[in-house]
Amino acid sequence: MSKILIRGAKVLGGEPQDVLIDGQTIAATARQGEIDWSGVGLSAEGAQVVEAAGKVLLPGLVDLHTHLREPGREDSETVLTGTRAAASGGYTSVFAMANTFPVADTAGVVEQVYRLGQEHGYCDVQPIGAVTVGLEGRKLAELGAMHESAAGVTVFSDDGKCVDDAVIMRRALEYVKAFGGVVAQHAQEPRLTEGAQMNEGVVSAELGLGGWPAVAEESIIARDVLLAEHVGSRVHICHLSTAGSVEIVRWAKSRGIDVTAEVTPHHLLLTDELVRTYNPVYKVNPPLRTERDVLALREALADGTIDIVATDHAPHPHEDKDCEWAAAAMGMVGLETALSVVQETMVDTGLLTWAGVAERMSFKPAEIGQAKGHGRPVSAGEPANLTLVDTEYRGSVDPAGFASRSRNTPYEGRELPGRVTHTWLRGKATLVDGKLT
Repeated sequence: MSKILIRGAKVLGGEPQDVLIDGQTIAATARQGEIDWSGVGLSAEGAQVVEAAGKVLLPGLVDLHTHLREPGREDSETVLTGTRAAASGGYTSVFAMANTFPVADTAGVVEQVYRLGQEHGYCDVQPIGAVTVGLEGRKLAELGAMHESAAGVTVFSDDGKCVDDAVIMRRALEYVKAFGGVVAQHAQEPRLTEGAQMNEGVVSAELGLGGWPAVAEESIIARDVLLAEHVGSRVHICHLSTAGSVEIVRWAKSRGIDVTAEVTPHHLLLTDELVRTYNPVYKVNPPLRTERDVLALREALADGTIDIVATDHAPHPHEDKDCEWAAAAMGMVGLETALSVVQETMVDTGLLTWAGVAERMSFKPAEIGQAKGHGRPVSAGEPANLTLVDTEYRGSVDPAGFASRSRNTPYEGRELPGRVTHTWLRGKATLVDGKLT
């Protein structure tokens, strides 16, 4: 593998540095122009030079919540197309949700997804195992077998459905505690959301659409943090979306409960006012909430109450979105736009530095999911999992250029800041000058 010299990049948004990659690892870093490579027993001779002046260098991003759809829904996405989308967005590791066909509730299915990720090589794929058999909420899946499999599953979720039975949830928390795993809960009380089409509030009342109350999310989170405290286990809250949920998680953390939480980029930017267009691209689970909720989520991400940003990348074929609102599938693609949305909502507003972005989109999600070799410092001896961002770029989102197989983005035609120009997975370039290798 050839050497790569990244010259003049602002590492985590700081002072310009030169970073030398040799093989799969970072060989050395130094303030720009201040190192004699030969003096440290290294040589940059023959290295491919990447001029990175003005750009920000981050550790490769880690997404704890991705839907790759394979096996079973290859018309929406495959492991190949999904990981190509991930590389385009600066990701070097993604966690693939279990709601495939068949469901990833056995060692055999999670190993299939894991090996597909290895074969394609655009980013590491860590399967998430189902909590219950068939996502049906009745019987625990083979949690231990999935953990002991070649995939080494550490995160379990019935995402798309809530583990609404308190006894099943307690047993799952007890089981994963034995090997340091975590249950990632899709917080949605099903009886409170029957027939729900959008956030319950002023807009739903005016449009006459079935309301999705905030308490449907908040009641499950409240129950589960108490269960986690009782069991002494770890619980992770998927796609937290309301101001009330923020307060519950904040209270739980103050009490010492081992809970982490994620927010999606779209819940940091978009509100339920967009549903007035009746465009199904804005239909998502949990639904877009109010401006008050959006601001509360931003503040919570900034102060650490919400630990990470996760995309909930949910691809759908054209026919599942190009229809009337009530019949449309829920979900949005997000891997290729996530960093731009975070820049607009958190960095450009002054709520986070680029070091803070690295913490919430690389270091912390890697820690929660135990993604080995990812979420590491940009320093000598570390794996060369990196992404380079042109933060000065601004451009309109054109889904025709997406690497994802699906195009259901809520940002089509919208101008967003920032563009990932390069991604490296263990020293191998997967994206160069904005183009997949």
